[in-house]
Amino acid sequence: MTEWRNWSGSVAAQPARHARPRTAAELAALVAGARKVRVVGAGHSFMPLCHTDDVLISMADYEGRVEIAPDRKTVWAPAGWGLDRLTAALWAEGLSLINQGDINPQSLAGATATGTHGTGADLGSLATQACGFRLMLADGTQVECGPDQRPDLYEAQRLSLGLFGVATEIRIHVLPAYHLEERIERRPLAEVAERLDELGAATRHMEFFVFPYSDHVIFKTLHPAEPEGEFKDGDDIDETVFRLVCELGAAATPMIPTLQRLMMRLSGGSSRRVGPAYKVFPSDRTIRFEEMEYELPRADGMATLREAIAHIRKRRMPIAFPFEFRLTAGDDIWMSPFNNGPGASISFHQYAKMPWRDSFAEVEAVLRAGGGRPHWAKRHTLTTADVHRLYPKAEDFLAVRKTVDPQAKFANAHLSELFGITA
Repeated sequence: MTEWRNWSGSVAAQPARHARPRTAAELAALVAGARKVRVVGAGHSFMPLCHTDDVLISMADYEGRVEIAPDRKTVWAPAGWGLDRLTAALWAEGLSLINQGDINPQSLAGATATGTHGTGADLGSLATQACGFRLMLADGTQVECGPDQRPDLYEAQRLSLGLFGVATEIRIHVLPAYHLEERIERRPLAEVAERLDELGAATRHMEFFVFPYSDHVIFKTLHPAEPEGEFKDGDDIDETVFRLVCELGAAATPMIPTLQRLMMRLSGGSSRRVGPAYKVFPSDRTIRFEEMEYELPRADGMATLREAIAHIRKRRMPIAFPFEFRLTAGDDIWMSPFNNGPGASISFHQYAKMPWRDSFAEVEAVLRAGGGRPHWAKRHTLTTADVHRLYPKAEDFLAVRKTVDPQAKFANAHLSELFGITA
């Protein structure tokens, strides 16, 4: 057995086999012959979604290519490709994803199956971009589903957590290739809070980062723009300085408030760059962290964020990382945290070298009190009762799962406990 760990290092497993099939025949034999199967992408899930003691599959080497529809509005894409590989391939064909998050190693299947998202008041998660799936079921047979083909399976599979089968290809909506202008500046938190709706409507993408002991934010916008020559690599946060702040804070936690205020004073300048969308969306995230993220009704997002900051300050909690605040459109996906209307996303992080469980429990209580639902791949403590209370379509979701996988081959211990799956 070879140990597998997720990106942050907090989830470990010893699968009996870690396989990288290349063909449909190899994949079918693996799936049909396994007792339990989970599929892993880049390991960016902080919950044990990929944990298994039997067969762990990576689809990164699976055969496939991008198949462009005649109208160039959709493509069939290999589900196991990382978003970095996929977006580069699309760009070479004159196409772009509608939206992306701020990192791009995740697999397309993993990002859609967990509801991973970027930012944009009128833009949904990556799951909303999917409009068809090709799956290998528990017995090794292949099926296709879409709005007009096995519609119940399609509706459940749109945000599936890998419970229905192994996705081999996913049909996604795309746009003609476009460039983005990125602007980053420091702004007072009070100003951003007061003008949130106006700022969210002013650009295609708006988000900000705020350290819990600072009254200023790192304010970031992205908006379509005309090309301007050579693209300049860069990141929204200077990781060289930030890494030092994290190390000092971990060594001497009482210094954290002072370090955060100092870091924000030193980041008083602004920056601007223009480049291909697929290069501007992602940033390098090399400093390891643990993460919890809750999606809240938009009307309650800012007030809840400020309450969480106030709680941390009152308790003098040693939190090294900033909150990330984003806006996301609502959707109609059965198990999406955004299916109750326009959303505000609050991400809470802690440096991986520092304790996180107690602080996450305290802040989670604040986020849940604000009407939040967690990102499925980020740290949370939902119970089966919570799932059914928060998601009216949970019973339909689980009924489809039982139909296509009656022996629960694709359900690991975490998902079985979360959804109350017995078989």
